[in-house]
Amino acid sequence: MCLAIPAKVLEIQGDVAKVDFGQGVAREVNVMLVEAHVGEYVLVHAGYAIQIVDQEAAEESLRLWRELLEQS
Repeated sequence: MCLAIPAKVLEIQGDVAKVDFGQGVAREVNVMLVEAHVGEYVLVHAGYAIQIVDQEAAEESLRLWRELLEQS
Protein backbone atom coordinates (compact mmCIF):
# COMPACT_ATOMS: atom_id res chain seq x y z
CA MET A 1 0.00 0.00 0.00
CA CYS A 2 1.27 3.46 -0.90
CA LEU A 3 0.44 6.62 0.97
CA ALA A 4 0.53 10.07 -0.58
CA ILE A 5 0.03 13.12 1.60
CA PRO A 6 -1.22 16.48 0.27
CA ALA A 7 0.96 19.52 0.81
CA LYS A 8 0.84 23.17 -0.24
CA VAL A 9 3.70 24.44 -2.40
CA LEU A 10 5.40 27.38 -0.67
CA GLU A 11 8.33 27.98 -3.01
CA ILE A 12 10.06 26.31 -5.94
CA GLN A 13 13.70 26.32 -7.02
CA GLY A 14 14.35 24.17 -10.05
CA ASP A 15 13.08 20.64 -9.37
CA VAL A 16 12.84 21.16 -5.60
CA ALA A 17 9.91 22.72 -3.78
CA LYS A 18 9.37 23.61 -0.16
CA VAL A 19 5.92 22.32 0.80
CA ASP A 20 3.72 22.66 3.87
CA PHE A 21 1.95 19.57 5.21
CA GLY A 22 0.05 21.68 7.74
CA GLN A 23 0.59 22.64 11.37
CA GLY A 24 4.07 23.99 10.63
CA VAL A 25 5.47 20.82 9.04
CA ALA A 26 7.46 21.93 5.99
CA ARG A 27 9.76 19.76 3.87
CA GLU A 28 11.58 19.85 0.57
CA VAL A 29 10.26 17.55 -2.14
CA ASN A 30 11.14 16.84 -5.74
CA VAL A 31 8.62 18.28 -8.23
CA MET A 32 10.15 17.05 -11.48
CA LEU A 33 7.13 14.79 -12.16
CA VAL A 34 4.52 17.59 -12.08
CA GLU A 35 4.18 21.19 -13.21
CA ALA A 36 3.47 22.64 -9.79
CA HIS A 37 3.20 26.33 -8.98
CA VAL A 38 3.45 28.21 -5.70
CA GLY A 39 0.10 28.08 -3.88
CA GLU A 40 -1.03 24.80 -5.44
CA TYR A 41 -1.44 21.53 -3.57
CA VAL A 42 0.42 18.38 -4.55
CA LEU A 43 0.29 14.77 -3.41
CA VAL A 44 3.68 13.74 -2.00
CA HIS A 45 4.93 10.16 -1.91
CA ALA A 46 8.48 9.17 -0.92
CA GLY A 47 9.79 12.71 -1.33
CA TYR A 48 8.26 13.27 -4.77
CA ALA A 49 5.23 15.32 -5.77
CA ILE A 50 3.28 12.88 -7.90
CA GLN A 51 0.05 14.76 -8.66
CA ILE A 52 -1.53 18.18 -8.39
CA VAL A 53 -4.78 18.23 -6.40
CA ASP A 54 -7.41 20.90 -5.89
CA GLN A 55 -7.40 22.90 -2.67
CA GLU A 56 -10.71 21.58 -1.33
CA ALA A 57 -9.70 17.92 -1.70
CA ALA A 58 -6.27 18.58 -0.21
CA GLU A 59 -7.63 20.43 2.82
CA GLU A 60 -10.23 17.72 3.48
CA SER A 61 -7.55 15.04 3.28
CA LEU A 62 -5.27 16.97 5.67
CA ARG A 63 -8.19 17.39 8.09
CA LEU A 64 -8.82 13.64 8.04
CA TRP A 65 -5.10 12.91 8.62
CA ARG A 66 -5.06 15.25 11.63
CA GLU A 67 -8.18 13.56 13.00
CA LEU A 68 -6.63 10.10 12.61
CA LEU A 69 -3.37 11.16 14.24
CA GLU A 70 -5.17 12.73 17.20
CA GLN A 71 -6.92 9.39 17.89
CA SER A 72 -3.65 7.45 18.10
